[in-house]
Amino acid sequence: MDQTVDEFAAAVGTVDPVSVEGAATRGGAVPGVPVVRAPVGITRIDAAEMVLECGAGTEMADVHEALAEVGQTVSIPGGGTIGGALASGVSDITRLAHGPMRDVLLQTHFIAASGKVTKAGGPTVKNVSGFDLCRLLVGAWGTLGFFGDVIVRTRPLPRSSRWFMTDAEPFELLATLYRPVAILWDGATTWVRLDGDPGDVDTTAAACRLQQVDGSPTLPGPYRWSVAPNALGELRSEPPGSFVAEIGVGVVHRSVPQPRHPTDEAIRQLHDRIKQQFDPSGRLNPGLDPLSVGVGQ
Repeated sequence: MDQTVDEFAAAVGTVDPVSVEGAATRGGAVPGVPVVRAPVGITRIDAAEMVLECGAGTEMADVHEALAEVGQTVSIPGGGTIGGALASGVSDITRLAHGPMRDVLLQTHFIAASGKVTKAGGPTVKNVSGFDLCRLLVGAWGTLGFFGDVIVRTRPLPRSSRWFMTDAEPFELLATLYRPVAILWDGATTWVRLDGDPGDVDTTAAACRLQQVDGSPTLPGPYRWSVAPNALGELRSEPPGSFVAEIGVGVVHRSVPQPRHPTDEAIRQLHDRIKQQFDPSGRLNPGLDPLSVGVGQ
């Protein structure tokens, strides 16, 4: 790595306000606040254990390229740095099969508001006891601590990965298909991603009358609504194309923000209590509110 985690901690300091920035693809540093950058570089890839260790400032393009050389990948969207992706907590559209972003991070050394390097999680799958701080840090936008280095869970690259389109009922496809990676629906058209053996993918596509396409649909944005997966059928009353829903997950991509919910105030109070415990002086990414900018799912 280009710097150690301890050197990164020294740059973060212990008293003054500070902001962290990676590739600035998700908003960048807080304006008017001194900026630090996390360590960059891949430390190791253990293909047998299916883990990768790297500095939080490492570009996702470099991560995906290095993993592809050993026939693996990681369920983190491309673009920006790995620390920025984890801090935003926005899961890839492969969540149906691969799980949420918070399941990808196994271990991190993060810089607390006190300037101390703190370890969270464990280096292998199922190697954590007690409260898992990694899950708390993912999606916190750096307001609870700055990622220094990370160990993430990897997965094999599929032999075949293809997108298909159909006008079939998306909820029936969810019940019929064997382990679909993603099912997206805009009220009229359904897109399906299937991974696996090429022959198996061909057989499944033919049986369900799926038409192969170049890729997934363009997602409306910038808002991601969170709803109960079993409530997505209610979207049938809305104009087709005004949304794209991730079937089986409960994420709905829209161009308008989600209305406030009666539980929002309780969530705000819980967030404020956690923030007070981790950063009582508010020095980490000051003024950044994860409940306003965070859309992590």
